[in-house]
Formats: sequence, structure tokens, C-alpha cells
Amino acid sequence: MTTPILRAASRVLVAVMLVFSLYVLLRGHNEPGGGFIGGLIGASAFALLTVSHGVEAARQTLRLDPHSLTGLGVATALFAGLLSLPFGSEPFSGIWVFLGADGGGQGVPLSTVLLFDVGVWLVVVGAVVTLIFELETLIRSDTTPARTTDKTQEHRN
Repeated sequence: MTTPILRAASRVLVAVMLVFSLYVLLRGHNEPGGGFIGGLIGASAFALLTVSHGVEAARQTLRLDPHSLTGLGVATALFAGLLSLPFGSEPFSGIWVFLGADGGGQGVPLSTVLLFDVGVWLVVVGAVVTLIFELETLIRSDTTPARTTDKTQEHRN
């Protein structure tokens, strides 16, 4: 059972945590952060939502199966790693593109490193959210071995 204050505050906190998660992801290839820590922050947001509103509400908010998110992340990271091969570079070498470049290298820099970080972010969010959903479902169900043992002990007394 959760309090109304937690339920109300969690909606705002989840949004702030997800935005911060994306901020950490996007700044990670130039400064501390990246896909892993950003993914943990994002998964923590879904953990808060799961505790405050339940697994079904968190699943509806995520809108994707967390297993699919994990698979998409692995495919994205692998694609980013192999994208350097057509350019004659080693696998997982960083390839940079400057959007809107005027010939002098000015523009918005995008790289395969960022794409790889996005893949890592998706894997971490998918795997941790899967674990959280399963644990929360197990805790809330009456079929857990620990609870069955406790009920059996209560009936004997």
C-alpha cells in the first residue's frame, strides 16, 4: 500500500528522472555519464513508478515489453559497432558525422559512440525493468515460497 503523497509525487519525479536519464546519456561520450548510468537512472524511474502505482501502470507507461527493449538495445549497440567496417576502420571504432557542416567541420556532431551508448541505455533499462517487474509481481503474489511458509506456520499455531 502506498500513500497518496507518494502516488502524486511519483508522477513528477518519474518525468524528471527520465529527462535526467536522457541528459546523462547524451553527455556521456564527452563527459562522465553515458548509456550505463543513464540507463540505471531511467530504470530507477520505472522502479519508483512500479512501487507507487503497481506493475501494470508501469508497463502501460513503458508501452514496450522490456524484453524487446533489451533486444533492441543489443541490436543497436552491435549495429553501431559494425558501422565502422564499411569505412575501413576496426570494429567499434568511432565514426563522426557533423550535421549541417559548412565544410569546416562546424555543425552538430553525431557519432557511432553515441549510437552505441543509446544501445547500452536500452539494454540496461530493459534488463533492470524486467527484473523489477518480475520481483514486484513475485512479492505481490501469494504464491511465493516465503509467504507460503509463513502462512503454513500461522495455521499450525
